[in-house]
Amino acid sequence: MFCTKCGTALVEGGGFCSGCGQRVSVPSVVAPAPGYASPPVLLRSPYAGFWLRFVAHLIDNAVVTFGLGIFVIGAIVILGVGFFRRMGRDIDNADGVIPVMAIGFILIAAAFLVAGTWLYYALMESSIHQGTLGKMALGLTVTDMQGRRVSFGRATGRFFAKMITGMIPFFIGYFMAGFTEKKQALHDMIVSCLVLRRV
Repeated sequence: MFCTKCGTALVEGGGFCSGCGQRVSVPSVVAPAPGYASPPVLLRSPYAGFWLRFVAHLIDNAVVTFGLGIFVIGAIVILGVGFFRRMGRDIDNADGVIPVMAIGFILIAAAFLVAGTWLYYALMESSIHQGTLGKMALGLTVTDMQGRRVSFGRATGRFFAKMITGMIPFFIGYFMAGFTEKKQALHDMIVSCLVLRRV
């Protein structure tokens, strides 16, 4: 295991990183000192559970929706309100030009939405912050299995792996973050990632 702050290899059982001094939180049970009958103390798990991740997801959805709103307003300003009114009025035009333009606009908007969302997640999770704005607000970071910062490629893989997670009925792929050993959702397992709480 490595320090999530500086990347130094951690000594098993140590409470602090030898490189930067950051406190280390390990999911383990501490036995009472000899001569004391107090019960063992369970240290806080460093893994982010389902509900923390869900709230972070809501924040990120708000950010992405805001970005989409800016895109739509920009399109209206550039193309003009009249263009969209004409498109709506002439959608059944016999020459088929307006419907093709409408479909083209929808496809372009969808492509911008997917590309923008992908770049938002991949760039933020592979950055020095190691998380999106939602994760940063809740003190969460995305790491590899050794607690190190992920590359842009792995963050990209994690984003598109969410499509597979979303295909599992009843959101089970997401709910896995609540009951798996390391609180991993299906897309985390696919690309070997962890979502950790900052100590």
